[in-house]
Order: sequence, then C-alpha cells, then structure tokens
Amino acid sequence: MARYMRRVELLIRTASLFPRSPVFPSRVPIFPSSEDCLAAIRGPFAVCLITGVVSACAPFCASAQQQEPPRQLVREVVYNEMRDHDSHGYWRYWIQQRVQNDTRLALQVETTDGPVKRLVQTNGQPVDIQTRDEEHARLEHLVNSPQELASHRKDYLDDEKHAALIMGLLPDAYIFDYVGEENGCRHLRFRPSPDYAPHTMEARIVHAMSGDLWIDARMKRLSRLEGRLTENLDFGFGLLGRLDKGGWFQVERVQVSPSEWKTQRIELHLSGRAVLFKTIARDTNELRGGFAAVPAGLNFAQGMRILEQTDPRSAPNTMARVAPASFATRP
Repeated sequence: MARYMRRVELLIRTASLFPRSPVFPSRVPIFPSSEDCLAAIRGPFAVCLITGVVSACAPFCASAQQQEPPRQLVREVVYNEMRDHDSHGYWRYWIQQRVQNDTRLALQVETTDGPVKRLVQTNGQPVDIQTRDEEHARLEHLVNSPQELASHRKDYLDDEKHAALIMGLLPDAYIFDYVGEENGCRHLRFRPSPDYAPHTMEARIVHAMSGDLWIDARMKRLSRLEGRLTENLDFGFGLLGRLDKGGWFQVERVQVSPSEWKTQRIELHLSGRAVLFKTIARDTNELRGGFAAVPAGLNFAQGMRILEQTDPRSAPNTMARVAPASFATRP
C-alpha cells in the first residue's frame, strides 16, 4: 500500500522534473480521446505534469482568450505539457522540505541522469562538516558506481513515464465545469466521470479525486491545481489497504522564463492503512525557488560539479522569510 501512496506523491512531485519547451497556444491541435494524448508520450523520454494550488498565492496568468469547452481546453493543456520535452531545459534551484518539526534546505540540479541533490541547511543553519562530507561521499559513490547510476537513471525515467501515462488519462477521467476567469486564468472544477473505468490502483486514486484547476488562458498551461479524496478508497475489498477520505494535495507553479514553468510549492497529505492494519501516512511540504538555467544535456557528474561550485550561502534563509501560515494544515 505504501508503494501506491508513493506513486501518488510521484504524480505531484514530478511536476518539478517536467521538460521545459515552447508552448502551444490556441492553435494546438485538439485530440478526440486520451489514446491520442498517450500516443505523444510513447517515446523513451516521455514526461508529464500534475500541478496545483496554494490558495494564498496566485502565479502569473496571461489574459484570457475566447472560451472553449472545458474538456477540450484540458486536452490542449495535456498535449502542451507532453510536448514540452521536445525542447528540454535544465535548472538549478533550492528545495526547502519540512519533515515534522525539521526543515531541510537542499540544492538541486536537473540532469539527463536524474536530479542531483545536496543538503546544505537544517533548521535554518548550515550543515556541519561531518554532514557536508557525508553528502559529498554519497554523491561521489553514486557517480563512480555505473550500476547504481544506471539504476538512478532508470528510476528517474520510469517515474516520468509512469506519471505521463496517468496524465494522459485525465481528460477522460473527470467531468470539468467552467467556474470563471481569475487573473487571466480559466478556473475549472473537476469531479470523477462515471463513464471512466480505472484499471490500475494508481488510476483509481487519481479518479477518486475532486478539486479545482487554473489554466493560463493564453499559453494553455496548468498554473494551479488542488485535489482531495471525497471518500474512503479501499484496495482488495479493504484487505490490501485503504486511503482515508479527506486526503488532499496542493501545488503551485511559477513561470521562470517566457515559455517555461516550474513547480514552486508542493503540499500533500494522505493517510490510511496497509496490509496487516499498519497505519501509514504521506505528508509533504516543499517550497522551491532560486531557479537558474544550466546548460542542456548535463550528465550526473556535471550536475554534481555545478553543485560543488555553488555557494550554499546563495540559498536564502527561507525559515526567516516564509510565514508559518504557509505550512498550516488545511482544515
């Protein structure tokens, strides 16, 4: 059961790994079914997006254009996100992650082998010499172990492709209702479609969500999205596990260049039980920033060298500038 909760977190977390390329505005071809969307992601480097909302924040959205049927708009957005990988950008940024009472700040660089990440602060203070040396040794071991590096790369690509498959199903999995225009975004509300039959556990979890999404009207990009489980979700008639009603996620995106978007905020709260009544929970609070483009096509070793050359002091003390309310659990 924990593996499936990890998959749900993956669907949200992979927003930060999406390829970055020119977008396709209103001229985007319209696909009549999810099979056409899936056809666009069968290549070895297929990727996707599930992104979302922070109610107190409103990322930039372009001016609204002529309204179209909600499902048609969602198909165009899915198409755009999947086509993003055609022109792949790579970025360096910091990630602040809150785990229970601890806050960790890491620097990350995107590479063709997957992300390279190094811890630089804990609870607002620079890591000590021992932790710094351990981080360096961990990365050196990975870069010098062909087997482990190949496994790291495979996990990265598998995760992207798996999330892309789910993304391709979204237009058919939900019923979308038009809510209105907000700051140049089209606000849609979604709920499970009774005509859609999920065939995997991950698809069942996605289909059980209801929520809201905001789409940049001009660029046809997902700007914000939030979802919540509106009922308990049992697996194997409850024998294999359950996800509890009330679980929710929020994600916020920010435009970092004229044509590229990155995930700025991720929050995920799921709970339930696994086989043998083991209680499990998945809680994620992440804030990302300081986005800076790096050369395209970096391998893991090159990404590691960039991290070594980056002054940890360049990462902001987000403990001081992020209000505690930003991490408050949603009622």
